[in-house]
Amino acid sequence: MEKQTLAFQAEVQQILHLVTHSLYSNKEIFLRELVSNASDACDKLRFEALDNNALYEDAPNLEVRVWFDAEAKTLTIRDNGIGMSADEAVAHLGTIAKSGTREFMSKLQGDQKKDANLIGQFGVGFYSGFIVADRITVESRRAGLPADQGVRWSSDGSGQFEVETINRPERGTDVILHLRDEESEFLSTWRLKSIIGKYSDHISLPILMKKEEWDAEEKKQVVKDEWETVNKAAALWARSKSDVTDAEYQEFYKQISYDTEAPLAYTHNRVEGRSEYTQLLYVPAKAPFDLWNRDKRGGVKLYVKRVFIMDDAEALMPVYLRFVKGVIDSADLPLNVSRELLQESRDVKAIREGSTKRVLSMLEDVAENQKDKYASFWNEFGAVLKEGVGEDHANQERLVKLLRFASTQADEGVSFADYIGRMKEGQESIYYITADSLAGAKSSPQLEIFRKKGIEVLLLTDRVDEWMLSHLYEVEGKPLQSVAKGAVDLGKLQDDEEKKQAEEAAEAFKPVLEKLKTALKDRAKDVRSTSRLVDSPACIVVEEGDMSAHLARMLKQAGQQAPKTQPILEVNPSHALVKRLEADESHFDDLANLLFDQAWLAEGGQLESPADHVQRVTRLLTA
Repeated sequence: MEKQTLAFQAEVQQILHLVTHSLYSNKEIFLRELVSNASDACDKLRFEALDNNALYEDAPNLEVRVWFDAEAKTLTIRDNGIGMSADEAVAHLGTIAKSGTREFMSKLQGDQKKDANLIGQFGVGFYSGFIVADRITVESRRAGLPADQGVRWSSDGSGQFEVETINRPERGTDVILHLRDEESEFLSTWRLKSIIGKYSDHISLPILMKKEEWDAEEKKQVVKDEWETVNKAAALWARSKSDVTDAEYQEFYKQISYDTEAPLAYTHNRVEGRSEYTQLLYVPAKAPFDLWNRDKRGGVKLYVKRVFIMDDAEALMPVYLRFVKGVIDSADLPLNVSRELLQESRDVKAIREGSTKRVLSMLEDVAENQKDKYASFWNEFGAVLKEGVGEDHANQERLVKLLRFASTQADEGVSFADYIGRMKEGQESIYYITADSLAGAKSSPQLEIFRKKGIEVLLLTDRVDEWMLSHLYEVEGKPLQSVAKGAVDLGKLQDDEEKKQAEEAAEAFKPVLEKLKTALKDRAKDVRSTSRLVDSPACIVVEEGDMSAHLARMLKQAGQQAPKTQPILEVNPSHALVKRLEADESHFDDLANLLFDQAWLAEGGQLESPADHVQRVTRLLTA
């Protein structure tokens, strides 16, 4: 065949523009696409050779080679796979998505970027070479054809391509990129190796590059005429679990996570069914510095047929498991044309659900059989796992069983099962308190009656706890009750004599209560007598259903507006300071406000006017 100049399909110019300007956010992925195509060509040869072994000719070892010519500014990707005939070169390289080009183009109306996210696999990976090249030359010969039936295809991507017959002894294909002047970064052995290592390390074929060594005489790196394999050419996750040692699992984890410590736990499974995929997932031993950045992803790497697709496969793992590292490899996930974004589908949803359940199973096993190790995990990631209680209702029950807290009986490691197992006879609720710190929670006046009666109270001090509790109302039929909300009601835990004494004390204290309400009308929603206090004169509570003072403070610290609500002051009628109110009429207002100030500070709040507080204390001390 003499050299011919042929035109692309009418739509191809538009598609080339889309590929080179809209679909790829990272230009280095052109090499991933071309290496992937080379690997596919070798796979096709292997398949066809099942019926015709002669197709291997005199080169039975399949491989991919990558090299560059700095002077000519070319980058070549060679495979010894199935190759192409002249007709196939015209058909495959002159046409994009033969079976669906018009359908493809029909979706390119309106918002191009939006439509790009909807595009399926239309076989345009080859054209990603035009991201960095102003001309692409392809030289190829199909396996089984004579040497004089090779083909050269060439185009600058402007709308036409040239094709001619050449003599090519080698089976397979060379893709030669004539790089633009500004793309000289890809004329570097180190740069190309790093890209291959990132995207194509686990392709099952060896990827070869020429060695580069330091020349002491010339004082520069020199490319040698020796080839070396630059990928591992073996996907660890594709091997049988019985063939992989614990040391290999740990080393692979360090490779993909850049962590220096071994993982806390891992799980390796092959899932079969309507969606087939392999998952190798790790839980790190230590939390990263950016754990609380919910927008920071990069835990799970997505592969398709062992070709790297993306680092941040957020569609395959919920946000509250963002600390999980690992690999998910599927052969049939729907991808967009650039392989950079997953399309939402039932397959994606199934993998996400399956991977989530697998991680939870792994954590359940650690919690059950390695309690010390789970305690370490909880200290690092427990607060993040709590996010799932509100975000993942399908797995909420499993997540609740994994939660751990401090309590009035233990500083850490208390599960709901532990708490319920220690509940007093007649106790109907699970009691808790939220605070800024463990010390603040432990010293809260609201706990006094619970301590006196030996009733355990959970101490919740993570910032996420208030949000979590808005989605969790009961556990195993036991309602969760804040000790700082509403009037204390211990129900069957309080005997009739105690209730009678409390009622009598409240009745006798009514005149003082009325005066307190008047003195504190601008600061307290109500003032009432309480039996929850033992050693403290007063405490701050809020009505059931109102926002806790702790949550209001957190919102304010975050720069958000909290609803303006006044707290309730509960007073211990038997305390000496409260009794002084009855006896010291001349300083009643100062004592009343001091009582409120003390209760507010004990709850963790800040005084609106510290100067007023100091003046009150001064007046009382000098009276």
